[in-house]
Amino acid sequence: MTSALAGRWPLPELTRLRDELLAAYADDGRGYHDLRHLTEVLDRLGELGCDDPVVVLAAWFHDAVHEGREDDEERSAQWAERALPDPPAADVARLVRMTATHRPDAEDARGQLLSDADLAILAAPAERYAEYTRDIRREYAAVADADFAAGRAAVLRDLLAKPDLFHTDVARDRWEARARANVTAELDRLHD
Repeated sequence: MTSALAGRWPLPELTRLRDELLAAYADDGRGYHDLRHLTEVLDRLGELGCDDPVVVLAAWFHDAVHEGREDDEERSAQWAERALPDPPAADVARLVRMTATHRPDAEDARGQLLSDADLAILAAPAERYAEYTRDIRREYAAVADADFAAGRAAVLRDLLAKPDLFHTDVARDRWEARARANVTAELDRLHD
């Protein structure tokens, strides 16, 4: 998987940075936000017709730091600011910060693409969605079951409160209905 991902890195002059990011995503402590997640986000960007190198770089950085802390996105954005030339460092960092809420502005086409690709897992077929929820739980294994259920339910309710989970027409058409059904069903299971 690592070699296939390496070929999708948009800055051939910065392969050392690419390798550092790959190592971060390959960390054994990650349950969901791992190399598979990065691959899926890049795949979904492709499905959305996005080959914008700024968005692709933001996908690479969006979960570069993932320790289950509230400032993971901020720390990932700061890594992008330190490691990338500007441009595109500022744009990449802005997009990474947006993934903390998945609420890009209406005129932010890049943010909409990244948000949609990142949330596309919510529309996965049943078996993959079940793997996703198990991986998320494993990532937060140190959190007590009741606390995890309460926190996860809050995240899911926040997502469902959005008028649309997805921002681009293509993503809404392809993924909205299934994603809402998956999230609603998971929320119901958390309340059982």
